[in-house]
Amino acid sequence: MKCLMHALIASLALLPALQAMASYGIYVGKNLTADGSVLIGGTGEEVSSHWLEIVPRQTHREGATITVGVDGKATYPGRLIEIPQVRTTAKYITMSYSDYEGFPPPLTNGGLNEHGVAARDIWAPSRSELAAMTPNPQTGPNYSDLSRIAMERATTAREAVQIIGSLMDEYGYSTYGGNSHMFADKNEGWVVFNFAGGNGLWIAERLGPDEVRMSYPGYIEEIPLDFQERDDYMGSQNFISFAVNQGWYDPDSGEPFNANEIYGNGQGRSEAVRIIEARALEDAANGGVTLRDMMDYVRDPLIAGDPAGYGQVAHLRQNIPWSDFLSLWVAPTGSVTAPFVPYWMGGTDVLPEYRKHRYLTKGEATRFVTPDFSVQEASQFAGRLFKRLMYYTCDAPDRFLPEVTEALTAFENESMMQVEYIEERATALYIAGEPGMARDVFNDHSSVRAEDALQLGEALLGSIEARHRLLEGYREPADWQTISTRSGPNVFCR
Repeated sequence: MKCLMHALIASLALLPALQAMASYGIYVGKNLTADGSVLIGGTGEEVSSHWLEIVPRQTHREGATITVGVDGKATYPGRLIEIPQVRTTAKYITMSYSDYEGFPPPLTNGGLNEHGVAARDIWAPSRSELAAMTPNPQTGPNYSDLSRIAMERATTAREAVQIIGSLMDEYGYSTYGGNSHMFADKNEGWVVFNFAGGNGLWIAERLGPDEVRMSYPGYIEEIPLDFQERDDYMGSQNFISFAVNQGWYDPDSGEPFNANEIYGNGQGRSEAVRIIEARALEDAANGGVTLRDMMDYVRDPLIAGDPAGYGQVAHLRQNIPWSDFLSLWVAPTGSVTAPFVPYWMGGTDVLPEYRKHRYLTKGEATRFVTPDFSVQEASQFAGRLFKRLMYYTCDAPDRFLPEVTEALTAFENESMMQVEYIEERATALYIAGEPGMARDVFNDHSSVRAEDALQLGEALLGSIEARHRLLEGYREPADWQTISTRSGPNVFCR
């Protein structure tokens, strides 16, 4: 296995830079982890500002609706519509952001809800003929709408698929060219592939307890023609017949129906996927994949760089006593140079430094800060702090990345060592009939670790900034007009 992994790393070095703004998700089944939990992690790759939110459980009035879809400014223009909201929506933890392809903000890729359902959202391009079929204007929920609604309503990963599939079937789907979702609970995972074209095409595949799956991009390959009669698949009624009618598949050929080749771009897994999946399988065979391992996968410089808006790892453990003990580990920007901080479902507080700020938020460059927002804006922004650390570190990764990685890993290991003590205190308070005090324990610890993360970031940044200027020297931009790019090259520590 190690020989295979080294060979893949060597081959990747010869390839051009990986697709930017792609997003990724990693799932490890419960039979392959060290503690019998399900692990799911990844990031969303978007340009804009990202901020942490703990969204409370809410009750909505009878007849309430929500606005979904895209407007006329999207790459594939659309029209916003209203669809019914359910009476009660679940509490969930998520990273929100303000801009992607003209989709109305705020946007989300999922997160973790109070029922123990975790979600990642991953790009998955459709074939060009499908993209060209997209109506103008298109209507129906977009990828972010589906992610948010799944967090609000799903009690299992399977139900998350059923919810978004039924929404697509009833209201359509607003695309940016193709997308996928990865859902997981403590027992299983699911991958859902949503296709462009306005034809309601979607397919879902179950991920079992003995599977490792990384999506980068999202993909589903061979599916049985009778998938609707199988427990491990779901999809739209027209999923096979549409391809037959288009002449893209002949059911009499005896060839398998490969969803990625027929409806997707046909490229399948990237080399980065093969490398990280090989590492996860090796770890699974040597005692099981741990929470530490999953953080390392999400942080890998092959995939974590400037495009990564944040990092997330959901630890879906077996037999937790209360839903408040569900935990999501979050890095405030690309985790290659930012630490994961634990947040429990029982918590309610997010430090100002991790909330919404003006930096990279859509539309803010044309306006002045309001008096009402000024104190929030005056607080340090964690995303900006760790971005600065990233830019210095990735400018000389051979010199600085090892020490940054070592420090972040030590910080997270310390956090993981404290989890048992924190949860023991919270358990005693729940048993004593003091759930509010137990939630204070979660809030206090998350806030302390978030503050500690800022102090670590400031120390690393100060040290590396000083040494970068002494050892590497200031490097003036060759082009003062071009500050950023959407298509690359992007900043990576590799």
